[in-house]
Amino acid sequence: MKIQRIIYWVATALFSLLYLFSVYNYLFNHEAIKGAFESLGYPVYLIYPLATAKILGLVVILSNKGGSLKEWAYAGFVFNTILAFFAHYMVSDGQQMGAALALILILTSYFLGKKVRP
Repeated sequence: MKIQRIIYWVATALFSLLYLFSVYNYLFNHEAIKGAFESLGYPVYLIYPLATAKILGLVVILSNKGGSLKEWAYAGFVFNTILAFFAHYMVSDGQQMGAALALILILTSYFLGKKVRP
């Protein structure tokens, strides 16, 4: 049980860092992200709301409170990551493996979080 708790916290920390890095880029490297969104075919007005949603989702997950709210946060991250994977895959820019890694980390965190109840 202890090893599962360690894996849970490592996976949660890694995907949290990955998403915090993306939020940082959304807020402080706006022009590059704007170009990336345009190349993927997404509207650029989604950048700030998506950054806000990612921050709020991470707060909910890391606080270990919120029951169904935590479930929705995980669901939002899964949807976001799947959409990112396929967007990168469809434009063939080679960045889809980052989204695949994020999906593995999110699912590991979710399912182990159900088992160990942090």
